[in-house]
This record gives sequence, C-alpha cells and structure tokens, in this order.
Amino acid sequence: MSPQGNGDFKSPRRKDRAVISVSGLSKSFKMEGGNSVLALSPMDHHIPEGAFVSIVGPSGCGKSTFLRLVAGLEDASGGTIDLATGAIRRPVGFVFQDAVLLPWKSVRDNIRFPLDTSGVKRAAGNARVQELIDLVGLTGFEDALPKQLSGGMRQRAAIARALADDPPILLMDEPFSAVDLLTRETLNDELLKIWQQTGKTILLVTHSVEEAAYLGSEIMVMSPRPGRLKKTYSVDLPYPRTPDTKALPGYHALVSDLRRDLRDTE
Repeated sequence: MSPQGNGDFKSPRRKDRAVISVSGLSKSFKMEGGNSVLALSPMDHHIPEGAFVSIVGPSGCGKSTFLRLVAGLEDASGGTIDLATGAIRRPVGFVFQDAVLLPWKSVRDNIRFPLDTSGVKRAAGNARVQELIDLVGLTGFEDALPKQLSGGMRQRAAIARALADDPPILLMDEPFSAVDLLTRETLNDELLKIWQQTGKTILLVTHSVEEAAYLGSEIMVMSPRPGRLKKTYSVDLPYPRTPDTKALPGYHALVSDLRRDLRDTE
C-alpha cells in the first residue's frame, strides 16, 4: 500500500471533488481548574466525495473528536471545516458505538424518527423507511422493539436511521465493536454493499486495523494525544471486497504497515 499522493486508485462512485475540507482544525477541552487539554492538533485534510475513509489510532488520539467536529456536535477551537454537500436538511448521519434506539419505538418508528422531526409527510416517510429496512436486511422486523433484536440487528436499524434523511456523509464511531467477530464480518460486508449502492462518503472510526484495511478506500492514521494526522493511505485493493480479499498479499502488507504505524505512535 502506498501513502496518499503515490497512488491513483479510484473507489466506486468516488469523485475528485472534496466533500470534507479541514484547515488548521484543532480542539481543546477545558478541564477542572481551568486548564485546557489539546485533544486535536491543527490538522489539514481533504476527503473526496464518495470515499470510504477508515480512521485508526491509539485510544485518546482524537478520532471520535474529529467525527464529532465534522458532525457539528462539538465546536472547533481553531481552524475551519467545510462540508461541500449541498444538503437541504442534515448533511451528515451519525452511527454511534451504541445503537441508541428509542426502546419504546419499533424498528419502523425508530428509522422514521428523523423524518418526523424534519416534517416529512407520513406517506413519503413510510416509503423511505421501507426502502431502508430492505436495504439493511431488516425486512420482516419492522414492528420489532429494540429489545427483541440482536446487537447486529440493532446496529442495522441505527444505520438505516442515520440514512433516513439521505445525508451525503455517513459518520460511524466504532459501530461494530460490541458484536461478535462473525457478526462483525457480516456487517462489514453489508456496509460495503450499502456504500456501493448509495454512493455516500463514509468515515469509520475503528480500533481494528483488519477492519480498516478491509473496508477503506483511504485510511487516516492518527498519532497519540494531542492527536494529529500522521499518515494517510490510498488503498489499492480491488472492489468489491470479499472474504477472499483477506488472502491477498496486498491486504496482509497493508495490515502489517498499519500495525507498524500504530506501534510507532506509542
């Protein structure tokens, strides 16, 4: 695998236009006593439209903070973020580590919730919800409550909810970390299918270098706190990715490179 700038691989639906541009982006947090801790060092980066970007790095390096800044859930301490999405409503959807579904609402109503709050008419909303239920493989579970679903199924519902408003950007913060390995691998494959069908720009935070290499068209490697962007990779593994991808020499070389990068950051 080559660091960014040395490859010309184009992932499915990827375009040259930057959909996320950050310049001098930094974030500090106020601590008790008035002291500040720098969580994210000034950072410059551009993410192309339609890319699938895996973000890896040690705990506390600012991976999740970066996602929250992109989503507007945190205010930057310095620098700028430009989202060139043209979205009318929400420019981003967010999938958290916990599915955070409303426990008293069915799968259908959980997915429809963002549409209800946006004032989408019920008939149009129902059609969109059923389309998403089919997309994430929850057909037949429309009326189930979250407690009646497995962990993987709850995350499928959370992904569908994040896509309800058809945002151009999907942000995912370790969404599969709480499920078993076999379910995680299945969800990885399903996520790739969703990406290829929808053309979304996806940013995925993960602690698994294997997952990062398998999914990503690009990989961002973060350094320890204060977090900085240490290196980026343009991944030239072919799409569609399948379990056979993990037998390719290029996959093993990339995983090895990422492990070395993370060891070097400790």
